Parts: sequence; structure tokens; C-alpha cells
Amino acid sequence: MLKDNLIMLRKMNGYSQEQIAEKIGISRQAYAKWESGATVPDIEKASQLAEVYGVTIDGLMKTESLNGIGTLPPAPQGKNLWGTVTLGDRGQIVIPKPARDKFGLKGGDRLIVATDEVGIALFPAEFFENKMQEFMKELSKEH
Repeated sequence: MLKDNLIMLRKMNGYSQEQIAEKIGISRQAYAKWESGATVPDIEKASQLAEVYGVTIDGLMKTESLNGIGTLPPAPQGKNLWGTVTLGDRGQIVIPKPARDKFGLKGGDRLIVATDEVGIALFPAEFFENKMQEFMKELSKEH
């Protein structure tokens, strides 16, 4: 719910109610009513809140939860959280259908597996290969 997201986002960003209220031009008491669920912001104020927190209005309004974790904060704008997957015995995963649909992925598609210290990312191989070709062209122009 909106009130839960407002509390979570404010605390995650280290703001007081007064600081957020000041940023969007309302009183602390009005903001406190939103966090308590007594009232809700109009669309203009919701848009300002979404901008301050770097999320979409849709993300601000809906609550998502994962089993074993609980309520999740809204994803930053342009980012998505598709849920959990289980790693099979041979290392295989099933990418959730909404994610496959969003990126037009289908069986047989090639993906690049990239990692950092905390996780794994998947990129369409064609996208990655095109970016590498562009990079190599730019590099050859410099020499």
C-alpha cells in the first residue's frame, strides 16, 4: 500500500517527514497523514513524491512482497524486480514470464551472463555484441 511505501522509501533515503514535506511544499502533518493512511496525496503530489524517491507513480502506489522476505520497497524507475527463481540441479533457471514478455525473450535466444561481486545479469547476446562492435569501431578510429 501507498502508506507502507512512503514509510519505507523515506527511511531508506534517510529523510524525516519534515524534509519530505518541505521538498514537495506541504506541511509535515499532511505528509504524516499519508504515512498513516488517513489521507492520500493528489496526483500532482504523488508525482512529486515519485520524483523525489526516483520511482514511478505506479511503483509508489502498489506493494510487492516475496515469500520469506516480506514487503519490498518500490524498484527505482526503469528497474524491475520479477520475483524469485529456483536454480535447477544442472544450473538452469526459468526466467519469469512477465520478464520474458517485457524483453521479447523466447526459447533458443542467446543471452550473455555477466556478474559482479553480488549478482548475475543477463543480456541479449545481440545487444552485447552490437555494443562491443561499436566500441571496437570507436577504438580503431582513435589509432
